[in-house]
Amino acid sequence: MRVSGGKTDIRFAVFSVGLILAGAICILRLGKLQVVDHKIYGVLASDQHDLETKLLPNRGRIFIKESNESQLYPLAANREAWTLYAVPKNMKDPIKNAQLLSPILGIPDVDLIAKLNKPDDPYEGLAKDVPYENIKAIKDLDLDGLGYSTQDARMYPEKNMGGQVIGLVTPDDQGNLIGRYGIESSFQDVLAGKPGALVSEKDATGRRLTFADQTFHDAVDGADVVLTLDRSVQYKACELVRRGVLDYEADNGSILIMDPQTGAIIAMCSYPDFDPGDFKNVTDVSVFNNSLVFEAYEPGSVFKAVTMASGIEAGKISPNTTYTDNGVEEIDDFKIKNSDGKANGVQTMQQVMEKSLNTGTIFVERQLGRTAFLDYVKKFGFGQKTNLGLKPEAAGDISSLDKKGDIFAATASFGQGITVTPIQMLNAYAALANQGKMMKPYIVSEIIYPDGHHEVIKPEVAGQPVSSRTARLMSGMLVSTIENGHGKQAAVPGYWVAAKTGTAQVAKKGGGGYEATEIKATMAGFAPADDPRFVMLVKFDNPRKSDWAETCAAPVFGEMASFMLHYYEIKPVR
Repeated sequence: MRVSGGKTDIRFAVFSVGLILAGAICILRLGKLQVVDHKIYGVLASDQHDLETKLLPNRGRIFIKESNESQLYPLAANREAWTLYAVPKNMKDPIKNAQLLSPILGIPDVDLIAKLNKPDDPYEGLAKDVPYENIKAIKDLDLDGLGYSTQDARMYPEKNMGGQVIGLVTPDDQGNLIGRYGIESSFQDVLAGKPGALVSEKDATGRRLTFADQTFHDAVDGADVVLTLDRSVQYKACELVRRGVLDYEADNGSILIMDPQTGAIIAMCSYPDFDPGDFKNVTDVSVFNNSLVFEAYEPGSVFKAVTMASGIEAGKISPNTTYTDNGVEEIDDFKIKNSDGKANGVQTMQQVMEKSLNTGTIFVERQLGRTAFLDYVKKFGFGQKTNLGLKPEAAGDISSLDKKGDIFAATASFGQGITVTPIQMLNAYAALANQGKMMKPYIVSEIIYPDGHHEVIKPEVAGQPVSSRTARLMSGMLVSTIENGHGKQAAVPGYWVAAKTGTAQVAKKGGGGYEATEIKATMAGFAPADDPRFVMLVKFDNPRKSDWAETCAAPVFGEMASFMLHYYEIKPVR
């Protein structure tokens, strides 16, 4: 019997079209899998370690420069950290393996045998952060039952360059490196980058559905950070402060140097210090804190330049204004004496600076009045953070100037009863060095993003506490203080140096007076005085072989200043 062809042709046509559409869909799907979703399925095909590697960003590096050079030197970079593990159940001769591994890993074979001689054990961690040379030697042995993995770790190529500035990192539970202290912490968001993500539909048991829609986002690597620090100056500062602490048997010491015209930090170093790449043996965690921004202290007579500048700016005094020094001032039932214990008679304001007379700055504060004095103290930036880019930063404490009683403003005039941070004190002197203009301190000059974009940090004006005229007068007074007063050891032959010392008592921790034997010795100043290239602060805490800043902070200041003047090739003028 013959079958009619009409229906057959229709069915065949429909079938053919269906095949064509199915083929087209398969081809499009295959094309999507091979081209569009290639990266996604490449990730899905990876083992767990490879998957984490693709999803974790590379941490940005921290760089430093030399003066007038474009070359970057890494202070913090990345390296591979190798981990060695064992699968004891796959080992034929665990005892022999342990004996061969022992000399390479530096682990007693008895300890390794205890880990490896477990026939049913699927995993045993053997060693972390194994040098690649050791890993290669182990691979060459071709032992069964061993496995290797790598992860990012931090390395710090430059030694003795200021661990408190750089900071450190520790891994979190996901293997991300988290900054702790210093630049590593303060710029964590910039350095860390952004992790990738793999978004996939899952079944009821939580397993990925292979042919469901998948979305993969690449990890975005962290940006590199370039510091304002000068590599040679930083190294010299760290060397001098370490030597100073040892020579004067101080609890600690610091050097802080800045460009007064821009606010860029040129050097920042303290001792005791730590190695960011080997910090596990640090017993005193306070060493991680950067005292130059974190620790507020009573600065002592180094603060007198602020009081004197305020009096000149207000028109209440001049360098030649006189008063009668009786050697003691009685205020609110307190007696305040000069450090030399003398009554010097009629003295000029210039002599007040040279002899560091407490009664002289009390005289200036009285001419100003408490309200105006407090206003100038605030204009110089005290009582507020500088926000230079390092955390945590202290604001200091000038709240005593709001209290009733004349004693608080009187003692503050010579740097006692208020607290400041070294960075604040340095910035006040920087304003005097920069024609009265105060710049915002900063320590990062540039951020380099993975796409090649450069973000350059520009100098910012923070205020103008005094006029250029006042700044010039104060510069001359500070030069005379070095030439004729306390601080001769800070002088540099052939140059005019402007600076002031301060030897401050240390308040008792429980309150109620000062420690009998402890001091904080500070010197702050700038050079060359007529056109300052740098402003510097040197500080030592409790120097047991020195009773005054003049005999510890001053000579270190002088040696560092001499290095700077020659390093910048500044010609002598004397």
